[in-house]
Amino acid sequence: MSIAAIGTLAQTALELGLFSALVVLALFLSYTMLNVCDLSTDGCFTMGATVGAVVAIMGHPYLSIIAAMAAGILSGFITAFLQTKMGVDSLLAGIIVNTAWYSINIAVMGGSSLLNMNKTETVFTKVGDALEGTALSGQYKLIVALVAVALTVIFLSFFLQTRLGLAIRATGNNPDMVKSSSINPVFTTIVGLCVANAFTGLGGCLLAQSQKSVNIDIGSGMVTIALASLLIGNAIVSRGSVTKRAIGAVLGAFLFRLVYTIALRFNMPAYMLKMVSSIIVIIAISGPYFRKQLPLIRRMHELKKRGVSGGNE
Repeated sequence: MSIAAIGTLAQTALELGLFSALVVLALFLSYTMLNVCDLSTDGCFTMGATVGAVVAIMGHPYLSIIAAMAAGILSGFITAFLQTKMGVDSLLAGIIVNTAWYSINIAVMGGSSLLNMNKTETVFTKVGDALEGTALSGQYKLIVALVAVALTVIFLSFFLQTRLGLAIRATGNNPDMVKSSSINPVFTTIVGLCVANAFTGLGGCLLAQSQKSVNIDIGSGMVTIALASLLIGNAIVSRGSVTKRAIGAVLGAFLFRLVYTIALRFNMPAYMLKMVSSIIVIIAISGPYFRKQLPLIRRMHELKKRGVSGGNE
């Protein structure tokens, strides 16, 4: 494989990794900080893509970003409302919302399962036109993705240090203590899921505009990809400030997409990529466990060797 091919491979993985990193950062807030496993991610991602695409097709590329994030906020609010006000289990609430969004997304796309954006002016075409004639003219997709992820990381770093952000983190750590401290866990849960799903909607919008099309299955498996990336990032940076851990989550998204891209490079059938996702998730989850067990296994092996050598004597 030539150096140019390796560079292209890495850039593709980086671009896709940055788009999915927005969803990873959403799970970083909801799953890691708020301790809520939000299974509405797939539907929310698709909603951000469809709403953003429709608004962009109407001639408003910048407004499409705001609309997609607003759709994500709505998704997060409904999911949180089911959990906190209607007594629905968090996992079941996510599944219900995710299922409902399939029908809503089809309706948003006018009854079609595919929207073509080849002739649509998007954020990427705007940035591409602005950079035309410069050394960065061919990197406009990467630049847009980098800016979006960097702004999200900066926002999370500051937001989670505010009083509300600390209350959200406390809700995830110890809800009973939060109640005794006169903090409303219902409010913090709703805010946390709304903010998280806004990032998910943004990720869907940018991916759809990047590939100039959106289909109803664009968000399929996104929660698995994001969770695996988050766990990989946690293995890289398990401790430290919010900023360091968020950057670790972004690195996890890049590494996950790099494995995906390499698998495609070696002509792996598309239907096997779900299996690749599952294997990566298993490794990411079980890796820390086996790492903790390794010293014990070594010690048992050493004791066994000593026992064998002692018996031979």
